Amino acid sequence: MANDLLAVADFIADALDVDPTTTSEVLNAAPLVAALPISDTADGSEVHKYNKYTAAPVVGFRAENAGRDYDSSVDTVVSVTCKILDWSWRVDHAIAQAWRRGPQDLIAREGLRHLGAALFKLEKQIIYGTDATLGDASGFSGLLQSTDLDAVADDMVVNAGGTTANQQSSVYACKVGFDDLRIVTPFASGLTVGDSIVTEANDANYPVIYTPSNMLAGLQLGGRYSVGRICNLHSSDSNAQLDDDKISDLLSKFPAGMGPDYLVMNRDRLKELQQSRTATNPSGSPAPFPNSAFNVPIIVTDALVNTEAVET
Repeated sequence: MANDLLAVADFIADALDVDPTTTSEVLNAAPLVAALPISDTADGSEVHKYNKYTAAPVVGFRAENAGRDYDSSVDTVVSVTCKILDWSWRVDHAIAQAWRRGPQDLIAREGLRHLGAALFKLEKQIIYGTDATLGDASGFSGLLQSTDLDAVADDMVVNAGGTTANQQSSVYACKVGFDDLRIVTPFASGLTVGDSIVTEANDANYPVIYTPSNMLAGLQLGGRYSVGRICNLHSSDSNAQLDDDKISDLLSKFPAGMGPDYLVMNRDRLKELQQSRTATNPSGSPAPFPNSAFNVPIIVTDALVNTEAVET
């Protein structure tokens, strides 16, 4: 495993009085993570267990002086194991000491960038989970591992009809909250940023300033009606673009009074939705980029890719 560390070029840029404001070419915002609630695990341990209400009790009318059979509701216990997300970082001690704004400035800069990358990693894990191609097998299970979302025949899935191999995308409708979709972590050992210490690099003989940083995180998927999905969206496949009709089909899968809080999509799907509205705009002018559909707010994330496999 190769390390990707700060190089001399970083030091040169600092020495040449490059403005501390950095123009970013890295797509690592995490708006879905920002929208999801985070809470302690059920018992504060690394394993979170919750009840999923899976069957209502059978009730009914009865005649006078006649009984009826009793029934009970059914709960299923679901276990979620939190995994370690690590964004520890190090900088060369000599570079840090020569940093024009001081070593703490360099440490803080790298810390913020590592944290941003970690939050984006968390966002992608929430969506793709342990998928061998798009997720991280060392992390926790995500939306793509839900048995309610991983096949076109599932109750909460709308098939857009795309057929081009490994060029599909998805849109998710998410209901968030304590009983639905949320991030879980044992608060006693949750997000941790340790003290920066001077130590020797473990792969070479030179001193570094090392900062340990990590958290334990898992995803509570909630129940069947916590998340819905439009799969097999593709710009070039006939009729497989995102439009309001497909979103309507997705929203109709949620029970009355239990609709989703957010629609989650990437920029290409947002463009398709905007263009579909332009095509039907009676004024003839381009429709604005939508921020909602049927009063459900839209979250746009770069964590949703356009290289998903065709869902079957």
